[in-house]
Order: sequence, then structure tokens, then C-alpha cells
Amino acid sequence: MRTWTRRSRISALLASTLAMGVLAGCATGASGPGKPDRKITVWSEESLTDRIASTQKVIDRFEDETGVEVELVGVDENQLPQLIMSAAAAGDLPDVIGAVPLGQVWQMYSNELLDTRIPAEVVDRLGEDTFDANGLRLTADGGTRLGVPSDAWVQIVAYRQDLFREAGLDVPDDYASLLKAAETLDVEGRDGISVATDPADVFTQQSFEDLALANGCDLVGGDGGIGLDSERCRTAFETYDSLARQYGPPGLQTVDTTRATYFAGQSSMIIWSSFLLDELAGLRNDAMPSCAECQDDPGFLAANSGIVTSLQGPGGKDPAQFGEITSWLATKTAETEASTQFIEYMMSAGYEDWFGMAPEGKIPVRTGTPGQPERYLDAWRASDMGVDTRKSMEEVFSSELLDQLVAGVGDMKRWGIDQGEGALVGATNGELPVAKAVGAMTSGQTSPGEAAREAYEEVDALKTSLD
Repeated sequence: MRTWTRRSRISALLASTLAMGVLAGCATGASGPGKPDRKITVWSEESLTDRIASTQKVIDRFEDETGVEVELVGVDENQLPQLIMSAAAAGDLPDVIGAVPLGQVWQMYSNELLDTRIPAEVVDRLGEDTFDANGLRLTADGGTRLGVPSDAWVQIVAYRQDLFREAGLDVPDDYASLLKAAETLDVEGRDGISVATDPADVFTQQSFEDLALANGCDLVGGDGGIGLDSERCRTAFETYDSLARQYGPPGLQTVDTTRATYFAGQSSMIIWSSFLLDELAGLRNDAMPSCAECQDDPGFLAANSGIVTSLQGPGGKDPAQFGEITSWLATKTAETEASTQFIEYMMSAGYEDWFGMAPEGKIPVRTGTPGQPERYLDAWRASDMGVDTRKSMEEVFSSELLDQLVAGVGDMKRWGIDQGEGALVGATNGELPVAKAVGAMTSGQTSPGEAAREAYEEVDALKTSLD
């Protein structure tokens, strides 16, 4: 039996290793709304120590104002699928889950583990027009609302504007300019670009998807079949291979090494997420820019880096923006009234504190209120970012860049979602077939054409297993 205190307890949740199976088949112990005892369990994928502490402060206020008791549990994103499987099998699902990325939202929905009435009611109460329309679209299955979209990060290309000016290069916002810049700036002591090649990291798959979307390469084609072996996708694989192998650092490149080489001044460009921005500005001690010029001026890289938020390939009709939207979810056993009240609070009275934890990677999907349509966007621009040093977004970066980041949410595209294959997206994020193909290709084990074919076969097998 769970022992509750008046104040929320921050609980540690240990992952169990389970055999993979159909999640819905494991959920025999969980059905129907929870007993209305005004006590809810909330899992949050914002599980870093400082973010749990920030969330707890908001929850403390919520408890005081409502009398609802909340148990907050920090859960690592990579562990969530197995933890949900275990909780469903035990009939002990949490009531609410926060900061859930799109693939996991669709996975839980396809396995019938979500209460879709609660998010629909929250969005209706807050006002559908106060949300970014694209954010609402990506988190719904037609007229069924899967979750309440909260915040987003967008993929960016950061590049050394000073080096580009010296070389007379164009902004790297398409395949041609990206490849030309990488080749031109690949000189002794500095690589042209840093991109991820780690086959075991979803970051590699995200980086490739960013480039692939730009060229009109889709995970799922118009006929419903897997599209990774198309000509557009093969071109994307070829381009990624050139960037990584010809113009990138040697060896395996990870989320950490790509950032480290750019920060050290050892690469001229980097493909990363907008979470890079506070570190780029020298506001986090464990990830400080270390280039020669940065020794005297920690803000050197921020001042001399340009940011591109969307790319276009020769096969793409328009520039494409990749990113991630995270949502608040209610599970099918959630206590209806208390869970609805909590999610609504986190999207209103507690919203500015929630996205203010890390505004560079938590762009608000709810833009304002009916009476103040730009309220949350204005608050986001003024939010302090950083860990060890704090500065407001608008103090460090131009209003033009902040506008680009906001626009990126509205322009965001994702593999598989529009084709109704959200569950497949979740499965690929777990199995990482594209990242594995990219890793084999960039290490010289396979050609770009072979990588495209291998990715196609692996994803096609995943799709067959889900159908």
C-alpha cells in the first residue's frame, strides 16, 4: 500500500528488464478510471535533478490551491516504454505523464493505454485557439486528442558566421550550400561539420531525419509502404555520408562529441537541437565553449554562430523543419477530475515555470490565453536560460532567431505521423534501424545505397510486426 504525505514525494522508480511483447496484452490489470481519492501519481520525463526540483515547486503550489495530493516520479525517456509495460502488467499505471515525445505518445495510444477524453477537455477549457495548430495536429488522431501538447525543441544547424564571411560562403540552408561549406571549411585543424553517427543513439536517427525531410524523404510513402529506399532517401543517405565521412571528425560521433568539437572550434558547423543554445552562450559549466577565442570571451561562439532552423534538399518542395513536441498524457486508469485539474494547471498557472526550466528546448506550444494571445511567447522570450549562469533568451539571442524558433514549431514535420503511423515511429525510436544503417554507412561498412536498403528492410519488418 502506498503511504502518502501531505506534500508530494519525489520517488525513485527502478527500471525492470522485461521481455518485449504487445503492450496492450500486458495491461490486463489496468482498466477504467481510477478511484476519485484526490491522489495522483505523475511521471515526468524531465528527470534531471534541477528540473525535478523546479517541477516540485509548481506541484507544491498546486497541492496548496486544490487539495489534490501528487506523487512526482522522474523517469528517463529511454526507460519509459519498459516502465509503462511493467506498470500496465501490474495494474499500477501512473495517472499522468509529462514531457512525452511524439513517438511514445502514439505508442501508448496504439496500445490503448491513454484516456483521450481528459486532454480533449483540457484543450477545450483552455481554448483550442491558444495552441499552435501544428502542435495540436501532430498530437491528435483525426478528431481524437491523444495528449495536451506542451512544448517543443527544434533541430538546428549552428555554423561559424565569422568563418563563412571570410570564405564568402552562403548560409547553409540547403544541401548544396551545406556540402560546399563543409568541403571549403574542412581544413587542417578544423573539420567541415560535426554530425552524429552513433548507431545506438536516437540522436543519430533524429539528425538524419532532419536532413531526410529536407529532401522529401519520407519514412512512409504515399502508397502506405516504407519509403526509405526511394531515390530521395538514397540522396539523403549519400549527403549524410559525405558530411560525416568526408568532412566530419574521424571515429564514432555522439551527442556529446559533436557538441565538444564545435565548442572547441574544431568544426565549422554542427547539426544539433535547440537545447544547444544555453551551452553555446557559456551558461553551463559542464559544457562550456572551449575554443581559443572563448578563453577570454565565453560568449564568443554565441556571438559568431549563425543558426539555421530549416533545410531544403534538391528533392524537397519547401524547406523542412524537424523537431520534437512533448505532451502531457492521462492514462486510461487516471483519476479523471484530479488529473484533468493537474494538467490544466500545468498548462496555465504553472506553465511559465514549466517551460522556463529550459526555455531553449521548451518552446511553448500554447502561445497565450484568450485575453492575452501572446502571453506565453512573451514570457518565453524573457525566460532565463542556463544552469550555472542565467541570462534571458532575448538578452543573448536576436529577436530574429527567437522568431525562427517559434516559427519552427508551426512548420515542424515528422516522419510517419501524417500517414497515421505514429506507432511505427515509436517502434523505430526503440529499435533504431535508421541509426544503425547510418552507423554502418559512416564507418565504411556499407555504401549509402546499401544503408538505405537495410533501413528499408528493418523498418518494413517492424511495420509488418505492428500490423
